[in-house]
This record gives sequence, structure tokens and C-alpha cells, in this order.
Amino acid sequence: MAMETILFGALADASRLRMVELLRHGPLTVGEIAARLALRQPQASKHLRVLLDAGVVNVEADANRRRYLLRGEAFRALDGWLAAYLRLEDDRMARLADYVGGLHPGACRRGRTNEQDE
Repeated sequence: MAMETILFGALADASRLRMVELLRHGPLTVGEIAARLALRQPQASKHLRVLLDAGVVNVEADANRRRYLLRGEAFRALDGWLAAYLRLEDDRMARLADYVGGLHPGACRRGRTNEQDE
């Protein structure tokens, strides 16, 4: 299964997305996450296991507690996947601008309109 499929699957749950948002600000324990999201600790642990298995979070030992933190690699993978689709949109907009420019030569130059020329 592609990494992106695994990541999107893990992030498809609202509670897990909220956990990711919390962890964006720094590492937290399962108890801290559960309290902030008004979840029972077993529920929070279950969601964190999904995020851990998908590679979205790591766990680090802090004395007798385990802190969860985000893994940058997961988000770089998603960013690379999304970038390909953003390039598609940029290409479409460039083709549309070229097409409109061909219909009305001089009416529109990229980034400027006739109104800006006046």
C-alpha cells in the first residue's frame, strides 16, 4: 500500500486530526491528549496506535512516561504528493491564461490587465 494511502487513512478520523493539531505544538503524553480532547485514555491510546502504525507520530520515553510527537517525514511525504496536484492546477491556469490571451490579444498579460496599464 502506498505511504500516502496509509497516512490519509490514519488522518481520516476527526479525533486523530485533532491529536495531530495538538502535537503540532509539542510532545504530549496520552493522558494530556485525552484530557485536552475530552476522550477516555483507552480511546486516545487506540487513536495514537493508529497514528504510530502509520508513521505519523513517534514515542519517546521521558522517565516513566511516554510522550508522543509528530514525525516530519510523514508530512513531507504528504507535501510531495500534494505538490504534484498543485502543479496540475498551476498548469491548467497557465493554459487558460494562454487561451484567453489568444482570444483577445493584448487584453490580458500575465499578472497585469489593461486597467493596470492605464
